[in-house]
Amino acid sequence: MIYFDNSATTAMYPEAIKAYTDVASRIVGNPSSLHNLGTIATRLLDASRKQIADLLGFSSEEIFFTSGGSEGDNWIIKGVAFEKKKYGKHIIVSSIEHPAVKNTAEWLTSQGFEVDYAPVDTEGFVDVKALEKLIRQDTILISVMAVNNEVGSIQRLKEIAALIKTEPTIGFHIDAVQAIGKIDLSEFLLPRVDFATFSAHKFHGPRGVGFVYIKAGKRLAPLIHGGEQESGRRSTTENLAGIVATAKALRLTLEDTEMKRVHVAKMKKVIYDELKSHEEIVVFSGLDNFAANILTWGIKGIRGEVVVHAFEEYEIYLSTTSACSSKKNAAAGTLMAMNVNPKLATSAVRISLDYTNSMTEVEMFLTVFRQILAKLAK
Repeated sequence: MIYFDNSATTAMYPEAIKAYTDVASRIVGNPSSLHNLGTIATRLLDASRKQIADLLGFSSEEIFFTSGGSEGDNWIIKGVAFEKKKYGKHIIVSSIEHPAVKNTAEWLTSQGFEVDYAPVDTEGFVDVKALEKLIRQDTILISVMAVNNEVGSIQRLKEIAALIKTEPTIGFHIDAVQAIGKIDLSEFLLPRVDFATFSAHKFHGPRGVGFVYIKAGKRLAPLIHGGEQESGRRSTTENLAGIVATAKALRLTLEDTEMKRVHVAKMKKVIYDELKSHEEIVVFSGLDNFAANILTWGIKGIRGEVVVHAFEEYEIYLSTTSACSSKKNAAAGTLMAMNVNPKLATSAVRISLDYTNSMTEVEMFLTVFRQILAKLAK
């Protein structure tokens, strides 16, 4: 089996699985309980929070655990909107955001908020000048992803942050779900960033666990009400085993990141060069200023799902668009925002690599690719 769908989800590290099972089987207490078993659980929860914060350069008080990226995006966007609505009701998101951001913003329009969508250029980069023109006196939040999940474009976050450097009333949210281990942390962990969203299963941690960064002093309304967990901001019993496994996975992912990215970039370049050599192929992802792990392409005139299933017959696993949208058989939202011809956009296939993949797998993929291309060309 060759797994080239790592942007959808990654395989858990064996060490993370062990951490999960050890905690799940041995730590019985609820962190909210007052007895000794609860105290043990609390210490483990606090230690995991501190490890994550230290690895990312935050303070422990700025990390809050969630069920994943979608909840994190929903919480931040809705939470900021309702917390700051007396100061304004205008929100800006980019036109290539994940559905967890775009659909949340769209829902807010039914609650009396106004949303503008910052356009992107033909390569999938947010037009910073166009975004600047959208900023108003009543703008309360700007949300832009760090790395696009469909074509891999790394957004110009420093330029966007500079636009609002002197606008303290505008919150700046980064969807960093696809960023961990893929780009230099300094590219998105900027002083002007107020909120960031992370998901464990994108960096070899467990599914159903994530965390958000909320800068000290920033306020947002709770999304989940109930108890007083997570400093009263997110009520529900913490998934302790998943959180411990997440901390372990994050530490392992951030070890030797430059070496890992170089390895992934080499694999992408080999595939990219082969794809570009065929006139029947259109390549939507670039090399410069794109994440090294994502390469989106298509065979002209052939729907992406046909290509995905053709590779699946050889136990090679790719995706059409993002995992959240792939079963809809619709053109990738990012490609439509890039003004790609709709028919051409439906041909999109995404390869998403990981450092655990090998050049041998790349060569095997290319061998199968040539066979499938010849077959479909007939």
